[in-house]
Amino acid sequence: MPALAFDIGFNWSGLKSCTNGKQNRVSNPAFALRDVPAGTKYIRFKMVDRNVPNYNHGGGVVACNGQKAIPSGAFKYKSPCPPNGSHVYEWTATAQSKKSGGKIGIAKAQREYPE
Repeated sequence: MPALAFDIGFNWSGLKSCTNGKQNRVSNPAFALRDVPAGTKYIRFKMVDRNVPNYNHGGGVVACNGQKAIPSGAFKYKSPCPPNGSHVYEWTATAQSKKSGGKIGIAKAQREYPE
């Protein structure tokens, strides 16, 4: 039987509108988690603007104890704020056995902002 695929989901609900290119420091979106790999103690989240992949939006590390969701406010990052139309943003969630590493699995989810 094949292993289930680690998966995440999110939306921009509650995010203050920003389209001037000047990011705000904001709370993370709520994340839905599915099929988190066995042995996961932490999940490292990182956001990338697929249109400007070299810009560091940051992310955070959250303790994981089998929950199905990570609430908004678990960490802060630089908000999406494209200056010229919509961009596609991708969150990567890395399941880890230790806070500083021990990668077990990776999940990705992306959305356009503004939608």
